[in-house]
Amino acid sequence: MVQPVLAILKFVVRLWDFFTYPIYQVIYKPWKKRNDFGKLRSEIIEKTDSYVLIRSPEKENKLTIGLEGIMTMDKVWKWALQVYGERPILGSRSVLSMEDETQSDGKVFKKLELGSYHWKSYRDCDIIVDNFGRGLRHIGLCPKDKVAVYAETRAEWFLATQAAFSQNISIVTLYTNLGPEGITHGINQTEAKCVISSNELLPKLLNLLPQLPNVEKVIVIPDHTSITNSKVPEGGVEIYKFEELVDAGSNWKPAKSEPPQPDDIAIIMYTSGSTGVPKGVLLTHRNLVSTLKSLNSTFEIKISSNDKYIAFLPLAHVLELLCEMMMVIRGVRIGYSSPNTLLDTSTMIKSGTHGDAAVLQPTVMAGVPLVLTRIYKGISQKMDSRGELFNSIFRFCYDYRLKSIRNGLPTPLLNKILFGKIHKLIGGKVKLIISGGAPLSDEVHDFIRVCLGVDVLQGYGLTETTASATVMDINDISTGTVGPPNQFLDIKLVNWEDGNYKVTDQPRPRGEILIGGDCVSNGYYKMPEKTKEDFLEERGKRWFRTGDIGEVTELGTIKIIDRKKDLVKLQYGEYISLGKVESALKTCPVVDNICIYGDSFKSNCVALIVPNKTVLGKWADQKLGMYSQTEIEHNNNAFERCCKDERVIDMVLREVRLHCSKKKLQRFETPVAVYLCKENWGPETGLVTAAFKIKRRPIQEFYQKDLDQMYQSS
Repeated sequence: MVQPVLAILKFVVRLWDFFTYPIYQVIYKPWKKRNDFGKLRSEIIEKTDSYVLIRSPEKENKLTIGLEGIMTMDKVWKWALQVYGERPILGSRSVLSMEDETQSDGKVFKKLELGSYHWKSYRDCDIIVDNFGRGLRHIGLCPKDKVAVYAETRAEWFLATQAAFSQNISIVTLYTNLGPEGITHGINQTEAKCVISSNELLPKLLNLLPQLPNVEKVIVIPDHTSITNSKVPEGGVEIYKFEELVDAGSNWKPAKSEPPQPDDIAIIMYTSGSTGVPKGVLLTHRNLVSTLKSLNSTFEIKISSNDKYIAFLPLAHVLELLCEMMMVIRGVRIGYSSPNTLLDTSTMIKSGTHGDAAVLQPTVMAGVPLVLTRIYKGISQKMDSRGELFNSIFRFCYDYRLKSIRNGLPTPLLNKILFGKIHKLIGGKVKLIISGGAPLSDEVHDFIRVCLGVDVLQGYGLTETTASATVMDINDISTGTVGPPNQFLDIKLVNWEDGNYKVTDQPRPRGEILIGGDCVSNGYYKMPEKTKEDFLEERGKRWFRTGDIGEVTELGTIKIIDRKKDLVKLQYGEYISLGKVESALKTCPVVDNICIYGDSFKSNCVALIVPNKTVLGKWADQKLGMYSQTEIEHNNNAFERCCKDERVIDMVLREVRLHCSKKKLQRFETPVAVYLCKENWGPETGLVTAAFKIKRRPIQEFYQKDLDQMYQSS
């Protein structure tokens, strides 16, 4: 049945191509797009036997010209206010009702009925920014004091930050999923006097106050919960509502105003801490403004005040903060969301209520590979569940559309019949996704581009470079690269002898990536030795040693091929990149998370896998006939038994090896054994960071016996 249907479909498509090809050539001019695909995007301007220096040609940009001479974030905000005035900028949904809903496994989820988005204009927001900033001064904070923000992504987070900037008060960012140690470390190391939090997180913060001797004041942002009745520990800590400070600031003016200077610290942003204790990165106003100018000159995209951006990533992450500021200076409306309310199927959305994406219908969004990979797996599993015939038709349509995109041609009929319905999962209007924070696999990149019909621009940067380094342009349809150097910065590749990466390698230069320019941080807070190790000054320019290994492609873009800390030399001299193997296997349906381990005294690697319960249950049920899929998904005891079952482990190992073969991994890159972890790797376990990046050393220590056992049995 499948083959005859596919044969008919292929005949119809060829017939369609025959009649539409001349029309498409005239209307869409695909040769122009193909020429844009192949243009050179940067050039090597210096080359020696030890390094190459890469730079992109300068581009004129109206926004950058308008921001000329502005070097502090408070002035950036005032510039945007002057340009956009009464236009709407920040939007939030009101909570109409909230109820508890008991799931089939006994868990209780809060379900929300949400209203439409309500918008504040630039002018409305500016009043709040000015008043809240004066309110901070009114309660005793002074210029260069520090305020920690421990709250979910929301409009008040953003406004509080702008208010602090206006008073030259430094912001300390904290992820909301940090454990007690991470929270106390950030607040105590920076000696923050004030913490801004939300009702939902306030009880957790209040419990930690005895361990936070410097905290004198707590400011609470309202949300859908009632004001907490949690007991405030003794010690004289004052608690204010967000609105109280806005009101107080409206009737008070500091005796002396001290606006920030370009080299004053705007933010102390803590890294996720994948290789140890989180480091506080010092970001100045100059760093932030430099990156904004760089990104806006680099992005050859037409987004305007008619567009909408959906904000759901943590604002404690440098990518989200810079994306929101970029939208502000472009006049793009920002609608606030969360992973729990993003889609119609999200955990906190009440049945019959639409998720934020469906209501907002955004045109632009930022996404990290973790989120995009989940979208990819979710759609793939849904397609697989429709049966062999539908899945075969879907794969044919997918391959046809991918080929058309690479040839610069549209597929309007397929979009309308098939892919348009998938696009509606994220609102139906998204045209651009900015991806960063970790490598995006080629498979996921192409899948999102094809199925959602959006441009996916992968970027590369670090907290230490204020998110800035490279980003793909709108005409680049390649995968596996992260674009050319951004404007106003340089990238240098330097030999790394230990890993055998050299700029003289053929056919293309390879080496450790160094980033230089005004985007580079002053260093780490109270960590002079680590700052000296990772940062350097050379010919009047500040550089950061990234630890990432890059290659310059023939089009002048950068390809991340390795990471110094992820490289392990095996027994017979082969080098295995642990991150590369993990990235390839994260698209395997049964893998929710993975850590590859290589022993230098062994000739191969092994894998620790956190399995996807749904897929594991389905496979165990259908392929082995042993367990019920429902039982595995909802019964922890059954799930744990399944993870220990040798027949299940062998089945997963076969699938992992098959996936490695599809990804063209080498023999020594293919795990010889797998261990199925019953634990969920959340930040509270200490096995992953607040940004869900794996911590190799803690994972290795936690599973050492299992790692040893895998090597013995293999």
